[in-house]
Amino acid sequence: MTVHEHEHEHGHGQPQKDGHAHGLRRASAGPAREGEARRLALTLALAIVAMLVEGIGGWMSNSLALLSDAGHMLADAGAIALSLFALRVATRPADARRTYGYYRLEILAALFNGALLIAIAGGIAIEAYQRLLHPEPVQVRMVVGLALTGVVLNGLGMWLTHTGPGASMNLRATFLHLAGDLLNSVGVLASAALIGLTGQLAVDPLVSFLIAATIVWSAIRLCREAVDVLLEGVPSHLEVGDIGGALGKVSGVAAVHDLHVWTITSGLIALSCHIVVVCDGPGCRSHDQILTDAKAVLRARFQIEHTTIQFESESFRHDEAVH
Repeated sequence: MTVHEHEHEHGHGQPQKDGHAHGLRRASAGPAREGEARRLALTLALAIVAMLVEGIGGWMSNSLALLSDAGHMLADAGAIALSLFALRVATRPADARRTYGYYRLEILAALFNGALLIAIAGGIAIEAYQRLLHPEPVQVRMVVGLALTGVVLNGLGMWLTHTGPGASMNLRATFLHLAGDLLNSVGVLASAALIGLTGQLAVDPLVSFLIAATIVWSAIRLCREAVDVLLEGVPSHLEVGDIGGALGKVSGVAAVHDLHVWTITSGLIALSCHIVVVCDGPGCRSHDQILTDAKAVLRARFQIEHTTIQFESESFRHDEAVH
């Protein structure tokens, strides 16, 4: 028996072969994250610089909108730092107790990041409400210069974290955070221009409310995606019916049941199922042939590499509860 395939005895004496072994060597394989860690480290440095510039500048210019954007950047910097920590820990090898390794730390980090963003947004909204009741003057020229600096730094960070389809959840979340920061910086710039043209100080807290709303929107998306992974939901870009139909068309397959598809971590999708073979014995396709074709379909059409496939004969009585 190889590391990538084992056999189990069924009640009728027929061996069952899995599409992968549950051994530790296989579980330690996963999407490469070294390049992402370097990009996140550079983005973290940019986020810290932008946060300090806008935070100090917002305090000196008395701009709540600028301070709100700095608060968002502070949350982003913490999120990126936590993501880097999760990526480092996730590279630790699997062991006898954690056979999938530490990949789920990435998802837990993303969930914590989302909760942190919601808390930051709540604080901004409370302060903005107080500013609406008691408007305060703002140094417009300083706000304009600092907002332009934020636009440049966030744009550079977005370029660093531009993602492809196989990128991790945290890298994609960082890109979305920076996109929100870029829009927020543009909003701060617009508020400074309106205050300079009209003298309406209420624009500053109103823009802060908008910034808080963008923070909540991105945080809800991030938390929802992380919770879906923790609940082992089917990835949003896949349909179980399509996968089952594709496996059912493999030559030698009579039926597919107990089909489960879930995400272990970003870019690593797992599948398990039972396949009923048409016949068994001389003149029939071997299990190895069916398994090879089934894995090829899953890899080519759905980009699923981590699979466990159990074979059953048509006469085998399936007494287990469907799960």
